[in-house]
Amino acid sequence: MDLIPSFSVDHTRIVPGIFESRLDILGDEAVTTFDVRMKTPNAEPAIGPAAMHTIEHVVATYLRNHSEWKDKLIYWGPMGCLTGFYIIVKGRPAASEMYPIILEAFRHMSEYEGEVSGATPENCGNYLMHDLPMAKWEARRYVEYLTSANRDSMFEYPKTEKLKLEDGQEFFDS
Repeated sequence: MDLIPSFSVDHTRIVPGIFESRLDILGDEAVTTFDVRMKTPNAEPAIGPAAMHTIEHVVATYLRNHSEWKDKLIYWGPMGCLTGFYIIVKGRPAASEMYPIILEAFRHMSEYEGEVSGATPENCGNYLMHDLPMAKWEARRYVEYLTSANRDSMFEYPKTEKLKLEDGQEFFDS
């Protein structure tokens, strides 16, 4: 089987940021998936599952209630590797255009007080697995990164080139 696009990105070179992961055309509509990468893969600890779950709940609730984004949002959810999230939106905004809403949502998460949205047995399949203090810590760390990092590298996956060896095998090189 062919690798799916998100597995074809060289994860040894990804840094935190907001990257267009894929673009799909459904009839006349564009749907864009963004990689909201909070951690450098395989180089720093992943986000704990309970904190990840809390970020998922709080940020999803925030985005789905946001006056500008609620009708554009298709999906907000965690990556299986626990290094970030995927956001899927209607249309074709550039990764840099996603920056303000992602920053706003993570600022909201970093300052969140109260009960975690939807963390009841009636609303969640694992309602006891939440960690609000750690979720806030991870969100603060990401906000600090987003506001201080070089924006030139924050919106594009690291460049790689697919090369073929004489025996036909392919590999990626920078």
